[in-house]
Amino acid sequence: MSSRPPLTDALRDLRMEIGSEKRGNAEDVWAAFLRFGRLRYDTAETPDADGLLFQYGTFSFYGQMEFLLDFMRQFEINDVDGEHERYVQVHCELRCADEPALREVGSFNSWFFHDGAEDLDQWAGAVHGLEVWEVVRDRMPSGLRISMEDI
Repeated sequence: MSSRPPLTDALRDLRMEIGSEKRGNAEDVWAAFLRFGRLRYDTAETPDADGLLFQYGTFSFYGQMEFLLDFMRQFEINDVDGEHERYVQVHCELRCADEPALREVGSFNSWFFHDGAEDLDQWAGAVHGLEVWEVVRDRMPSGLRISMEDI
């Protein structure tokens, strides 16, 4: 039996970390997401069972074109035989109005896995060094969506 909390706590924990950051800028929410990303859960014992994804781009997922910053955590769920069954994803999605400066940064994604060779702080530092932060730094998001889904 693992001493780590169950995955069912993940959405609640992310919401608690975000807390007052709901009205913060993208960097404040990113810092809260990284605090959540440092929490370890009772996951499968496979190399990519607990991953963080940083991604952004301009999309029309909700009808109108918007710039989305999506901080996502993905957990692998295995069946009783240890075979892959599904993933659980916990998203923290910031939405911004479509603007030329945001379109110009294009789209991007980068993964980190807890049991991989890379250090979380190194990955987070590299992500925070991206040009997109210069563009979103002074913009307040128009929306924040925190969700959990099975895929």
